[in-house]
Amino acid sequence: MAEEISELKEAEKQEIQYSHNWIGGVVLITIGAIFLLSNLDIFHLNNWWALFILIPAVANFGNAWQSYRRHGRLTHGAQGSLTGGLILLLISGAFLFGWSWNLIWPIFLIIGGLSAIFKAR
Repeated sequence: MAEEISELKEAEKQEIQYSHNWIGGVVLITIGAIFLLSNLDIFHLNNWWALFILIPAVANFGNAWQSYRRHGRLTHGAQGSLTGGLILLLISGAFLFGWSWNLIWPIFLIIGGLSAIFKAR
């Protein structure tokens, strides 16, 4: 019985590791493609460094997705990861696309409020 539980935990760890490898690969390909397009003068970003803020955002979205798949619902941990990912995505978008912080900061409050409501239920 203990052996079966150990094997199950090991399989779960491997699934999580494969998922993170996949997410990391997609992030690297996307960032590489954006740099390539920028070097070919097809697309240009002034604040290219903000792309690196997307790495933890995508990781948070991946963690939320894995938790949802594992439990079949949004757990508190998944909701926290989702909230963190959304906030990092907005910060990155503000730097990449020049969005006004006057428009962004109220969205942070809305995301925080929605997160609190979903955690309370």
